[in-house]
Amino acid sequence: MRATHTPETTGVPDAPPILVLGATGSVGGRLDAQLRSLGATTRPAARHTAIPFDWDDDSTWEPALRGIRRMFLMAPDRVPVNPGFVALAADLGVEHLLLLSSRAIEVIGDQRLLDAEDTVKESGTGWTILRADWFDQNFDEGPFLDSVHAQELAMPMGDCRQTFVDLTDVAAVAAVILTAPATEHLRRTYEVTGPQALTFAEVCAIIGDTTGHPFKFHGDPESYRAAHTAFGRPVEEIERELTAYTALRSLGDSKPADTVPRLTGRPARTFQEYAAGVTAWS
Repeated sequence: MRATHTPETTGVPDAPPILVLGATGSVGGRLDAQLRSLGATTRPAARHTAIPFDWDDDSTWEPALRGIRRMFLMAPDRVPVNPGFVALAADLGVEHLLLLSSRAIEVIGDQRLLDAEDTVKESGTGWTILRADWFDQNFDEGPFLDSVHAQELAMPMGDCRQTFVDLTDVAAVAAVILTAPATEHLRRTYEVTGPQALTFAEVCAIIGDTTGHPFKFHGDPESYRAAHTAFGRPVEEIERELTAYTALRSLGDSKPADTVPRLTGRPARTFQEYAAGVTAWS
């Protein structure tokens, strides 16, 4: 998702802006919009925003952080959260870091996010962590879109149920936390899930019903290995992912958490509601 932002979007007069990293992406863009709808002042920051931010260019860090007290912290897939940036944020007076993380990272061995969580917890400033489950939008804005168009998905999750969550709800929870009284959510980790536990086969069936085209699902490791080998991906990378998925399956079915309704005051969006609103499949 791409968006065009002014340097600072002003809501409450004289309130310090909330820094939103990744503001041109699927999560950050939704969060920036929700914060503005709540009357907050935001500073959207990404490579091509008016105030740019780039994890690979530390000269962009201080201008993005100057005058900030609260911030939404995330890094693109495979990009680590740089401890130097977090230390600079604390030095410049940032009082609350909200980190987007993921569910079950200890089990699957996601060292990038484990390190990110440790970094914010050891930063010396306030922190909150959101651990989200599979995003609904993986199927129309993310890695599964090509599979939807091909009408076939291989994911080695068998019939294990997952609590797919809509990014609108992730952003809503983040917006509530970042606009709440300063100490209300500090030093807490929240699981953010959808309201249902669904298998990938059930999700594919919902998409098939929505698009009017059958959507085949293969839940075994062999199909995943064959599909990703055909994409030309390195064998070591594929096997690493298969090990992680095996570990995730060992947890059994995911259970819906009440974080979305408890913090936002409304029900979490179902996968059926998400699918009905997608235009990328038509």
